[in-house]
Amino acid sequence: MILKPIDRRENLSREEFKAEYLDKNLPVIITDLSKDWPGLHKWTFDFFKEKYGHLMVPLVDKSFHVPGRNYMKHRNIPFREYIEAIEKGPTDLRLFLFNIFDQAPELRNDFTWPTIMDGFIKSLPFMFYGGQGSVTPMHFDIDCPSNFLTHFHSRKKVILFDHSQSRYLYHQPFTVQSEVDIHNPDYDRFPALRKAEGIEAMLYHGDTIFIPPHWWHYIEYVDSGFSLALRAHNSFPNKIKAIMNLIQHSLIDKGMNKVWGNNWKEWKIKTAFRRAEKV
Repeated sequence: MILKPIDRRENLSREEFKAEYLDKNLPVIITDLSKDWPGLHKWTFDFFKEKYGHLMVPLVDKSFHVPGRNYMKHRNIPFREYIEAIEKGPTDLRLFLFNIFDQAPELRNDFTWPTIMDGFIKSLPFMFYGGQGSVTPMHFDIDCPSNFLTHFHSRKKVILFDHSQSRYLYHQPFTVQSEVDIHNPDYDRFPALRKAEGIEAMLYHGDTIFIPPHWWHYIEYVDSGFSLALRAHNSFPNKIKAIMNLIQHSLIDKGMNKVWGNNWKEWKIKTAFRRAEKV
């Protein structure tokens, strides 16, 4: 596995971003996209506990992708209780795709929508929270957005692969998932992973990473922290691909999981291995 460093840019104009990253479908860290946001200094764990600790939040852990009755299920607890848990130390509990802004619309005043490209989905800003050591396994976003992920108050590690690397990553059919563990790569079990070429990034407070559509990403919380994801769609083909992904996931993958359970999971894994062996 070959990992190269990511570009880190500041004062990146709309024209430069389009020519150097958007049109080339390449990721980049923009270090000053959030510099004028009130939330950059206002949003802390204490702030969210005090103001919004009563909200119920949907959590996932390592069992999220385990086949069976609870496949891709959440469990709900008070937001304050969750924040206190991740403040204590390492935990695999994660809160993702959390649209707190539906319940607390005033928080929208704490950030501004970027003007670096068009097509931002202003109805769906999402927050992501994780405890130290928790990971988001290797996947690509099912709805194929241009994703701008801004991190707050800690460190987050991101490893990215272009979609052309899918076979090396043992992409499971009818999903946006891979079973490879990027943190502890097992080259004996996944020999094709040696050929994968990707990009490694570390996010610090205020950094915004642009993750292009279809790019695989693995995320690790080096410290307990949280991020804001602002997403854009400016490509009709990507919208069509997103619809196809959602159909495959909702009808085929979830349906077969209910019918076939662990046998369906094993079939997906075997198919991923057969495809990897060809390369």
